[in-house]
Amino acid sequence: MANELAGYVITGLGTGCGFALVGSGLVAIYRVTRVVNFAQGTFAVIGAMCASSLLSVLPHGIAEPLAVLAVALVGLLVGFVAIGRPGTTPQAALIVTLGLAIFAYAVVVLVWGDQPRSFAGVPGAVTVLDGRVQSHYLLVIGVTVPVFAGMALFFGHTDLGRALTACASNPYAARVIGIDVRRMGLLAFAIGGALGALAGVLLTPVQQITFDSDVTLIVNGFAAAVLGGLTRPAVTLAGGLLLGVTQALVAGYGNAAHQTEIALGLMLAVMIGRAARRPAALEEPT
Repeated sequence: MANELAGYVITGLGTGCGFALVGSGLVAIYRVTRVVNFAQGTFAVIGAMCASSLLSVLPHGIAEPLAVLAVALVGLLVGFVAIGRPGTTPQAALIVTLGLAIFAYAVVVLVWGDQPRSFAGVPGAVTVLDGRVQSHYLLVIGVTVPVFAGMALFFGHTDLGRALTACASNPYAARVIGIDVRRMGLLAFAIGGALGALAGVLLTPVQQITFDSDVTLIVNGFAAAVLGGLTRPAVTLAGGLLLGVTQALVAGYGNAAHQTEIALGLMLAVMIGRAARRPAALEEPT
């Protein structure tokens, strides 16, 4: 029993890292533009599909980064369409990203077909805490942790990262001091595209991807991002891990058909609990 538990937890952490990467892309875009990007799950699907095609002619280690770079350019294109026109409100841009996500279904089916795709990841299995897990899950975790650490350093300790944060905090003041808010928003969409693609590339070897896999990814990624108020990557990572582990435990010990609903129900309970505590913390002392 303990062996099974360890295996389920490690598997859930790996899956949760993928959800967190999708959520972090949402956070990167929202904190700069205040736009909720409903095409974020699409970035993961396109990234996985691109990697599967590139791997037919290129080796591992080259194909995957090229796929991530390609989708970063797709993210930039989505940004041009969504926020490129001056005066576009975040609400209007949200609708544009939703429309682009639906349009992407047709593009993906036209280019790659409607059959599930996958490709080989890290082979074999390893023993962790007496539980056997696929080695590839450790790669997912091992890549995600430094990515989030790098994001923290980028946003907190570089001039470009501070410029992006300034656009989120006060766009008017950012313009006054010479920051091109529109350009920063486009950069945020490119970063979101890269993070979404990375999630798709990492998860595809252990979970087959199809043209409509973006639904599961965006729902779980959005839930993780909302836990952090769509502004805090570290809390988004924690939310993604919570979702992944909960789903793995439900699938292992219960009914896999309801793992997503139960995990999202748990996340909803956590968010309601946080919201209920916040007003109490803001009350004036008597």
